[in-house]
Amino acid sequence: MNKTVPPFSVISGAQVQQALGGRENEVIDAVAAAYRLHGRGETVNPDSYFLRFPDRPSSRIIALPASVKGDVGVHGIKWISSFPENVAAGIPRASAVLILNDAETGYPFACLESSIISAARTAASAALAARTFSEQRGTRPRRVGFFGVGLIARYLHTYLARGGFAFDEIGVHDLSAEHADGFKGYLERSQEEAGGPASRVTVYDKAEELITSSDLVVFATVAGEPHVTDPAWFAHNPLVLHVSLRDLSPEIVLDSWNAVDDIEHCMKANTSPHLAEQRVGHRDFVAGTLFDALEGRISAPADRPVVFSPFGLGVLDMAVAKYVYDQVAEADQLHTVPDFFHELKRYG
Repeated sequence: MNKTVPPFSVISGAQVQQALGGRENEVIDAVAAAYRLHGRGETVNPDSYFLRFPDRPSSRIIALPASVKGDVGVHGIKWISSFPENVAAGIPRASAVLILNDAETGYPFACLESSIISAARTAASAALAARTFSEQRGTRPRRVGFFGVGLIARYLHTYLARGGFAFDEIGVHDLSAEHADGFKGYLERSQEEAGGPASRVTVYDKAEELITSSDLVVFATVAGEPHVTDPAWFAHNPLVLHVSLRDLSPEIVLDSWNAVDDIEHCMKANTSPHLAEQRVGHRDFVAGTLFDALEGRISAPADRPVVFSPFGLGVLDMAVAKYVYDQVAEADQLHTVPDFFHELKRYG
């Protein structure tokens, strides 16, 4: 059988943003399809690999390899860095690239700027969970609180809003008052541009006030260990999108109904569920996965706090990246690199 080497393309962040902008519901559908493929065993999602630095303990670069069958049909890897000190220097904390490999030959055929892809798949996953668990509980939250206000929080707000959520009140809390005020300004501008009814936006100085005032709590911080420790703050049984994974103490996790995206992946690297497992010696406090919820195998209760802790699967990045590639290719806007693969004859 004859095989050909695919051309190699580079897709910029501007192209990624253009491909995804305004298509939030399509991206949510792509992420839901990837979760179903993963749940049915049609993916390969190895452990993430962390490159850490002894002289910079807060920084890291993570490799997420993955393979997805079905309509996605690619292998690949995301290489994403997190350098929190960047924020003080005026540039984003995270940066990333993603390589897509042809499923037949293994040849890489595209390199995509991936901080936007990463933010979009994270937001789409959280919005899908919020929609799924809200429907199971029989009510949609009207008050949302954002704990942490970076790029991920901005994308989460967009995907929740475009995904059908309408909020009467939006709360904001961050360790930096400047960043909290900046996010408040973003929210007000985005509501004005949308032209619909505006939510009341409130900046809370205290974490407790944000949480107790919210039916839906979104954690999007860079916390390395639990800093929210009082289960009483969640006595009103909110839905919690625990996107940053390490904010909640084991006591809160154990007092809640919990779902994750992948149990094996989530129970490592000292995530809050991992710490809870170490505390009690079992995983019985995890009801199941988002795939289980999509399939109707588990159902979120209305009378307990519901916590969704997504570790972030590389298969989701591959699904969104392939979606972007297809959009750019369909628009005939791929930037190929001539002769990227040069030594193609076995004997010269």
